[in-house]
Amino acid sequence: MKILALDSSGLVASAAVVEDDILVAEFTMNYKKTHSQTLLPMLEKIREITELDLRTLDAIAVAAGPGSFTGLRIGSATAKGLGLALNCPIIAVPTVDALAYVLYGNDGLICPIMDARRGQVYTGIYEYHKKENPSAEEIRLGQTYEMQIVRAQCAVAIEEIAQELNGLQKKVTFLGDGVPVFAERLKEIMQVPYSFTPAHMNRQRAGAVATLAEIFYREGKVQTAEEHAPDYLRLSQAERERQEAESRG
Repeated sequence: MKILALDSSGLVASAAVVEDDILVAEFTMNYKKTHSQTLLPMLEKIREITELDLRTLDAIAVAAGPGSFTGLRIGSATAKGLGLALNCPIIAVPTVDALAYVLYGNDGLICPIMDARRGQVYTGIYEYHKKENPSAEEIRLGQTYEMQIVRAQCAVAIEEIAQELNGLQKKVTFLGDGVPVFAERLKEIMQVPYSFTPAHMNRQRAGAVATLAEIFYREGKVQTAEEHAPDYLRLSQAERERQEAESRG
């Protein structure tokens, strides 16, 4: 199985290829460039260096949202374009789920937080449980933990997710681009032990998108390029302003 994965949902742009459960290549950049400038060149560089024939892909995975509206559109448009050209299925991976998968097997609760502006975060709550009787194949693939979604990805105020975490009475690991934005606020409101991840594991990674996509592929969670659309999770600013204008008559 060979999967190309793309993630441009946040500040980071990332592309990766996983083949037969091996991360063949990953290119991640978090610099002063727009994703429209970086994503396709990154993909082309991976294709060139690994001598990748795009026609051999079994699927194209993409971080499907939530996240930056512009970033999601760039990622989805790239995935859709490739899917249509190659007649290749799309695997839509929830952005926050993929962020939590970066910390596969982590002890305690995992809470990705992405800055959603207007005092909100895109977030969720996750926990890993060790499988009681993993198969030989699962052991070989290193899939001996199961990710449990305690709270599905959502857009809420940082105070709301912190209150829920405090109520769960377990230690928490935070990651994502919302950490530097809300670190001081978390210091004020968190009542349970918590920590932040180091630089090499605190942002989106296409490798995590691809690896989670392998599981989705085996479960039949694929769609055609025509069917795929990003999951924005909330209205854009333009849509909110239009609704407010309409409500005012």
